[in-house]
Amino acid sequence: MLSNFVLIWISALVVSFLLLLLGWELLKNIKQRKDAEMFGFEAFEEKKSFYNLDDKEASILEKLVRHSSFSNKDALFNSALLFEEAVNNFYTLKGVSLIRKETLDIIRVLRQKLGFYVDTKGVPFTSTRQLVPKERVNLLFESIIKEQTEILELNEYSWTVAYSGHWTPNYQSLVGASINVRWTRPEDAVYYGDIKVLKAFPDKLELSHLVDFEKVQLRRWLREPVLFPLEAFITETYKLEGMLFDLSAGGVLLGLPTYELLFNEFEIQFELPNFGVERVKIEILSNLSKKKEEYSDLYLYTAVFSGEFGRIQERVLQYLFEVHKNQKKQKNREENTPK
Repeated sequence: MLSNFVLIWISALVVSFLLLLLGWELLKNIKQRKDAEMFGFEAFEEKKSFYNLDDKEASILEKLVRHSSFSNKDALFNSALLFEEAVNNFYTLKGVSLIRKETLDIIRVLRQKLGFYVDTKGVPFTSTRQLVPKERVNLLFESIIKEQTEILELNEYSWTVAYSGHWTPNYQSLVGASINVRWTRPEDAVYYGDIKVLKAFPDKLELSHLVDFEKVQLRRWLREPVLFPLEAFITETYKLEGMLFDLSAGGVLLGLPTYELLFNEFEIQFELPNFGVERVKIEILSNLSKKKEEYSDLYLYTAVFSGEFGRIQERVLQYLFEVHKNQKKQKNREENTPK
């Protein structure tokens, strides 16, 4: 009979042989994929010319494809979703902090040339690397909105936002902390997720990137019944008091104590819960020629925001987001409550 030592030795040889065989097959497959002429070669060359890519940019794009699961060489030209998936996979495999700055800079140029940043209408948003400077975002800490701020700069490793410093006495204590960042894309969705603070300065925060969002889908404009007192400044000397009955990021349904208005454009002022008093210019779209049953002295008008209304639009969307999130929580509690 064979001794235990011999059996162990033979078993070790067999296992080593199988591991070598497996490793050889993996290396062979990787080499075949690297050397193989992928599908879509002609389409790649055509699109390379169409997007005016130089040799370095085309080489990096091809490298991204070969580090992905796609079989078509031209796949990343076709979709921001596929492009960001390949980029994230490449960074995960290689380690984004270990990749040469020149390569990272070229990837940002590719994103721009292919039109995959968020400022291109209709482009799906799947990574904070697609954001652009001057976009406004909200910073939340422990579920409370701490600051509405602006993106200062972005690179492939991180992005930086302005920071007022008013909500923490020691900004350096934020380093390593997880904060919630929320960004609203009008007519699309509210995107949010937890992001790590990499560095903190008196006037800015450097944040990690996020590629796994939560989002609340919006209809064209999400509408919510409300009951907010308002003041309508028809002229400098003529003011009316009324109510807001319906609110969206596009406009309002309001009630005023007059059947006819002197002007179609004027300012209204009302208090938006959690945001304070807002004053914004509106344009009357139509007089509904009827009154609200509960407010028989008020005539109903539909109106849209006009002029510079980006700030109020953002705040209204955030307010609606919180309302619908709380409604969803309440519904879940009711469904899970034993009857």
